[in-house]
Amino acid sequence: LCRNLALGGGLLLLLAESRSEGKSMFAGVPTMRESSPKQYMQLGGRVLLVLMFMTLLHFDMNFFSILQNIVGTALIILVAIGFKTKLAALTLVIWLFGINIYFNAFWTVPAYKPMHDFLKYDFFQTMSVIGGLLLVVALGPGGVSMDEKKKEW
Repeated sequence: LCRNLALGGGLLLLLAESRSEGKSMFAGVPTMRESSPKQYMQLGGRVLLVLMFMTLLHFDMNFFSILQNIVGTALIILVAIGFKTKLAALTLVIWLFGINIYFNAFWTVPAYKPMHDFLKYDFFQTMSVIGGLLLVVALGPGGVSMDEKKKEW
C-alpha cells in the first residue's frame, strides 16, 4: 500500500507541475503569501513519496539495517517538511537506487521463475518513485515548506 501511495505522490507532483498558475493582476509580478492548490499538491506529493521508505524499514539488529533506518528516517523527515529538500531528495535518490539494484536484481533470476516477475515489478515501481524524487530535486519543494519559509526570514 505504501509503495502504491508513493507512486501516487510522484504522479501528484507531476500533475502539480503541469498545472498552470492563475493570472495575477500585475503580469510577471509574483504575489506573496498566497497559497494555491499547486502548493498543496506539491506538499501532498512529497509526503506520499516518502511513504516508499517506510517499506524499507527493517528492525533487525545488524549494522546495515540500523544505518539504513537512521539515515532513511532522517532524510524522509527532511523531504516531508521541506527542509534542505533538494539535497535530501538527491541523497534519497542515490540511496534508493543502490538499494533497488541490490534487492530487486530481477536479471539474476531466470525468466521462467515467478520471483523474476515480482522483482521486476518492484524494481520498476521503485524506479518510478525515484523519478518522483528527481522531480523534487529539479523543481524544489514548493510553497508549503521550510525552505520557502526561510526566504521570508
